[in-house]
Amino acid sequence: MSDAGRIVLRKIRWPLRLTWAGLIAERLTRAFWPLWSVVMLAAAVLMLGLQDHVAVELVWGAAVLTALAAAGFALRGAMQFRFPKRAEALARLDGAMTGRPIQSLLDQQVIGVGDAASAALWRAHQARMADRAAAAKPVEPDLNLTSRDPFALRYVAILGLSVALLFGTWSKVGSVTGMGPGGKGGLAAGPAWEGWIEPPAYTGLPVLYLADQAGKRLTIPQGSRITLRFYGELGALTLAETVSGRVGQVPPASDPAQDFTVAQSGTLAIEGTGGRQWDVTLLPDLPPMVDIAGLPETNVDGQMSLPFTAADDYGVTGGSVRISLDLDTLDRRYGLALPPEPRQPVDMDLPMPISGSRAEFTEQLIEDFSQHPWAHLPVRFELSVQDAAGQSGVGQPVVMNLPARRFFDPLAAALIEQRRDLLWTRENAPRIAQVLRAISWQPEEQLFPDEANYLQLRVILRRIESYAASGMTDEQRDEVAAALWELAIQIEEGDLDDAMDRMKRAQDRLSEAMKNGASEQEIARLMQELRDATQDYLRQLSRQAQRDQEQADADMQMSDNTMQMDMDDLQRMMDRIQELIEQGRMAEAQEAMRQFQQMMENMRMAQQQGGQGGQSPGDRAMEELGKTLRDQQGLSDRAFRDLQEQFNPGANQGQSQGNEGRDGGMGRGQSHEGQDGQGQDGDQGQQGQGSLADRQQALRQELERQRGNLPGAGSEGGEAAREALKQAERAMDGAEEALRQDDLAGAIDKQAEAMEALREGMRNLGEAMAEAGRRQRGGDGRETGDAQTGARDPLGRNPGSRGGDVGTEDSLLQGEDVYRRARELLDEIRRRTGEGDRPDAELDYLRRLLERF
Repeated sequence: MSDAGRIVLRKIRWPLRLTWAGLIAERLTRAFWPLWSVVMLAAAVLMLGLQDHVAVELVWGAAVLTALAAAGFALRGAMQFRFPKRAEALARLDGAMTGRPIQSLLDQQVIGVGDAASAALWRAHQARMADRAAAAKPVEPDLNLTSRDPFALRYVAILGLSVALLFGTWSKVGSVTGMGPGGKGGLAAGPAWEGWIEPPAYTGLPVLYLADQAGKRLTIPQGSRITLRFYGELGALTLAETVSGRVGQVPPASDPAQDFTVAQSGTLAIEGTGGRQWDVTLLPDLPPMVDIAGLPETNVDGQMSLPFTAADDYGVTGGSVRISLDLDTLDRRYGLALPPEPRQPVDMDLPMPISGSRAEFTEQLIEDFSQHPWAHLPVRFELSVQDAAGQSGVGQPVVMNLPARRFFDPLAAALIEQRRDLLWTRENAPRIAQVLRAISWQPEEQLFPDEANYLQLRVILRRIESYAASGMTDEQRDEVAAALWELAIQIEEGDLDDAMDRMKRAQDRLSEAMKNGASEQEIARLMQELRDATQDYLRQLSRQAQRDQEQADADMQMSDNTMQMDMDDLQRMMDRIQELIEQGRMAEAQEAMRQFQQMMENMRMAQQQGGQGGQSPGDRAMEELGKTLRDQQGLSDRAFRDLQEQFNPGANQGQSQGNEGRDGGMGRGQSHEGQDGQGQDGDQGQQGQGSLADRQQALRQELERQRGNLPGAGSEGGEAAREALKQAERAMDGAEEALRQDDLAGAIDKQAEAMEALREGMRNLGEAMAEAGRRQRGGDGRETGDAQTGARDPLGRNPGSRGGDVGTEDSLLQGEDVYRRARELLDEIRRRTGEGDRPDAELDYLRRLLERF
């Protein structure tokens, strides 16, 4: 062998050894696989304990056959097995490579030894073979026994052993050693036992095999069931335990079948040959816990969200909350001074997690108590939860005012208070009637948003007095309470257009007062009126925006007509106007007032943008329904004034200032005459009512046409809108019939129903349009960006766009800080004008700027 060959053999010694080991494993497997299969199958049978369930003769017979088979297969394997030599391993490794390079390295040159060229060629060949041999890798052994085991018996043995390892135990193997011929295995081996510990199912813990529990201490969950089985001679094994706490009728300790539940800590012993003893520690099942996790939150519509936490060692299965009135902390004054009528506490189920663990969780109790008689009164929240073991846990009672919707309009808040007093006790009915009569007697200007609300209040007042005189029933009380609630909602929510009109009137009055040099007290009163009207409008706008935001997705921007604005601009501007007035700088105050009016005009224009050009079918339908609602309001106002004329002739004569909606119109200063311009005598009044009935009929027919062209067919919101408009048509039909029968009061009631149904239809249509818009934006996000690029906020400013141009001349003129910057510049000019040490030329320039701007 050449030196290169010896070097290569040293390099491949590990691949050669591994190939040699694989060759040994291959021959062992082929020679002794039957022996291994028999051994594995016998071990599986013993570990599964099959020998304990058959006759001992059969056990010994199977043992003899197994031993003979194992000996025979061992002998056969020893005869077949030949230990491989190193040369065989080298030949296998060499044969796995192309050209058998190892053998080439072991060869000697025979021909051309003396030829230099032949010698050089041989050395080159040896070098190439050495490189190829140096890259040798171990050869995998061939362990495939398919030809020797066509029925896959070896896999049957492996499967049996795997099942025994999973479900059997090594302790059962020893039971065969005590077996002798001539009897059952249990009698031959002496006493034997089995036992299981089964925890309650709700714990989720596994069943334990008692014989496998090492040590002398056991920790067992409360309620676990222990099952024992004694085999062999009766009385050879007995049970001694103190964990069940059983008294009275207890089965004999030597009974072969023992079943009991662990109720306390103690000892568990199996006495007799092969018995064992344990000290048992009871793992108690603790009762669940629950507690309120924080203060409740209330959304704009009064829906309460109360967080609470609950926990249990194995999981909470359910819970409830009881809400009861806390009379001890209640301020018993006014309508609450009388004893309340009996009312049951509110019992509700607590929400549980749908998925995940209930061992410890935090959830929200969501409910709307706005219409409950205890709204905003101190109540006691008592939470309780239960676990699977039937245990209950009660949280610490918490006393708080019952969260509900808040009313900011003073009139709406007063009505809600009277509703609460009526639900407190019906004995408050005379007092409530007095309060409502005082409110409705010569009410202040602008107290009622519209005259229909005033009429509804008077109708409710008559019902209260009528019901109280004859003894108010539960149904009548609930009817009046529902009417008060609906009226308060209408007054509180109002209408954005009405709020905008009130704010515009307040602006005009303040501007007129400043021009005419009114007194400081008058200007202060008008300034406060403007503040109140502005805050009412902003509150209405904010409430509508919050509702839209709650209905939209969390990541969805609000629609154009509900875009948020910087309310600080309005507040700072009103503060500035008041400051200028207090300083006596009326010219500057008038200029600031003009700027304020311009901002309000921008707000008005922003609201009307949706109806200008390029309207969608939904926008056109909303605009038409809005006009129908205004026309219906006008007809209701006209019917109300006619009703006043019947009881107080001439009451409406001479009222030209601020008379809105005359003859069913929406303008100012219209006459009180009939449609045909006739007077207010009896015959003409009847003709006017007939005209009202005809106009009511025409309005109903127009609504029927609009309902037929309503978009959103097939959607939930669209169908709800159609149903609401159908209800409005039925109410209009009833109003028309009442007008033709000269029943003005009944007509007004029906007209109120029609207006409420119209509002409901418009709300449903708006929801359907919003849902359609969300789907459209989800399909093509570019539409949203394009739409917002040209949108203006309610102050007339450009809010920007997604990816739109920035820094253009339009953005400089319409930036969100344009008004603030203008005020800052004006204030700076005034400050410099007051500095007398400045040059005269500069002072003249500054004065000209002030005169111009």
